[in-house]
Amino acid sequence: MSDDDFMCDSEDENAFDSPDDSDGSGDADLENAYYTAKQHKEDDPQEALSGFARVVEREDPKGDWGFKALKQMIKVNLRLGNHDGVMETYKNLLTYIESAVAKNYSEKSINNMMERISTAEMGVAEAFFQLTLEALQDRDARSDRLTFKAKIRLGKLYLDHEEFGQLSGIIRALESTCQNPDGTDDMKKANQLFEIFSLKFPMLTSQKNTKELKKEYARALKIKSAIPHPLIMGIIQECGGKMHLAEENWASSYECFFEAFKNYDEAGSPRRVNCLKMLVISNMLSKSDIDPFAAQESKPYKEHGEIKAMTSLVVAYQGNDIHGFEKILRRNRKTLLDDPFIQEHITDLRKNIRTEFLIQLIKPYSRVRIPFMADKLGIAADEVEHLLKMCILDGQIAGHIDQVGELLVLAESVHGDQRYEAIDKWSVQLQGLMKSVASKLAT
Repeated sequence: MSDDDFMCDSEDENAFDSPDDSDGSGDADLENAYYTAKQHKEDDPQEALSGFARVVEREDPKGDWGFKALKQMIKVNLRLGNHDGVMETYKNLLTYIESAVAKNYSEKSINNMMERISTAEMGVAEAFFQLTLEALQDRDARSDRLTFKAKIRLGKLYLDHEEFGQLSGIIRALESTCQNPDGTDDMKKANQLFEIFSLKFPMLTSQKNTKELKKEYARALKIKSAIPHPLIMGIIQECGGKMHLAEENWASSYECFFEAFKNYDEAGSPRRVNCLKMLVISNMLSKSDIDPFAAQESKPYKEHGEIKAMTSLVVAYQGNDIHGFEKILRRNRKTLLDDPFIQEHITDLRKNIRTEFLIQLIKPYSRVRIPFMADKLGIAADEVEHLLKMCILDGQIAGHIDQVGELLVLAESVHGDQRYEAIDKWSVQLQGLMKSVASKLAT
């Protein structure tokens, strides 16, 4: 977003067309002074600030030209990094929203300013939002819609900086405005509820509070009247996918991540790439043979720079190519292992592929040396022993570990030994019987 877009300059001129506008020389002088100051924004910002300040001083009573000038001063101060100047000017601008300018115009301008200030330092942005909320609370310029938006933006700021204590207070305040007197959700405010969920769900996910998230997710699913923005729906579905993943509900996790990806894609959000990675990880953990890139929505991203490594990883994983799997991870460390979500689940992925590789490796044998398996897997012998224990406990391998001999003795081998011992015993007994019969015949 450019600086001009930030303040909607292209719409400012049309915003003043009202029956009360005067064509007198006073307005013409203010207009000339405004545009003269604006010409200095790039080459001489201090002169521009002085010029805009003169427009504000000369306009009596307060009106549109002063409001416009104050907006431009905020832009210039932001560009100069003069945060004190931004706050001082914004305080003055908020005095205009009571009656000096049209309500819709002022709300739109403030919304645009809040969007731009969101990228500033946290202290500046927080003070900006708090100032907005104070102005809406203490003056007759009350606007439920603008107050709601200001709280949502402040909540988003706290979420981005993981200030969950502050965020919880914002969420409670927002939810209270979307409830009926009996405490139930007001379905007439369904879209606002989903905006609140887009703050609440990521907070609960970050806190790993799966129990509460599950309850809130079920609450969201009951709301059928909402038509939320695709970006908001993407956030909610992504958190649902992570919730199901934590519970090892692979099918539901895959479905949620796929819906989140489609919503992010529709919204044009860059979050779609990370979400596609989550989709692939979920697919791999489910041990599914389905190609996650076969879908029409995901296919165009198969050759995407950050996704290409994931594509190769899926092929190696589904083919139990353990050495290819590890090689892809090493070669794409920045794209894969530096990703927090992949890091969180890489242990499970490695366990799965090592387990499958191990099961295939020991099939022809009745006894297998642990050092031999360690060599084939490319890991330490104690890691192999730990993996074997997990497989035996899970019933994936039938047998036991001979720690002294460093052997895996499979159940078929155990049964075979017992069978041979039984035959041996029977043979001895048969020989004894034959001797007894022969002795009786001799007498």
